[in-house]
Amino acid sequence: MKKVFIAGATGWVGKELSKAIVASSDYTLVGGLSRSEENLSDILGLDQAVIPLFDSIEKAIDKVDFDILIDFTSPKIAKENIIASIKNGKNSIVGTSGLSDLEYEEIGSLAEEKNVYVLAAGNFSITAVLLQRFSETAAKYIDHFEIIDYASQKKVDAPSGTVAELAYRLSKIQKPVLDVPIENTIGYKETRGATINGIQVHAVRLPGHILGVETIFGMEDERLNIKHEAGSGTAPYLKGIFIALNKIDTFKGLKRGLDTVMDF
Repeated sequence: MKKVFIAGATGWVGKELSKAIVASSDYTLVGGLSRSEENLSDILGLDQAVIPLFDSIEKAIDKVDFDILIDFTSPKIAKENIIASIKNGKNSIVGTSGLSDLEYEEIGSLAEEKNVYVLAAGNFSITAVLLQRFSETAAKYIDHFEIIDYASQKKVDAPSGTVAELAYRLSKIQKPVLDVPIENTIGYKETRGATINGIQVHAVRLPGHILGVETIFGMEDERLNIKHEAGSGTAPYLKGIFIALNKIDTFKGLKRGLDTVMDF
């Protein structure tokens, strides 16, 4: 059985993921990262032996043997966790959003050097993965497109990790045409959104939204809208994480996006 360590084990996704790993017959949960060093079994009400929590990845690596780090923390903490794990020969699955392209270049180079697996997905939801794949297909044929990022009023980061990853991937296919350059906008240039990898991204933060992404493609006399919306539950993400876990050891280095290890 593969031994899993969850950074952010007491968070929104981490709690449910911890329970799912414990219930799995293929993986065993050996520890987690949290602000308090307690017994995760007690916190989650699990009928298990002690599952230790640590407040730093360095302490965890010294005291717990694990094969796979799954990270759902914050960008700065996530990078530290991933780098430390790679240096110690551990594979990583990254669900944390907000890491930059440059940070992923660093992570990818180190993963290649240490011959380990890192899979980073801004979103593990299957419908979000399909949105990315369908959007990439559309971007091959349509050269006018923009992205809308939807989230609740309490989400402090913008864009979401899903949108940042989508913009990165679409930019690798082609940069959209801007008939009126942003600098030539008359009025308030900010209303045209932020330019991310050459793509205009608009972030909406309002009550009523959980997480959503919409890619809008335009051609003369026609338009294509591809939209993903998530609810408040964690079930869609857990399914994707287990797909990622099942692909452990199928490659080495860094892959970005769950679809890169899925069969289509």
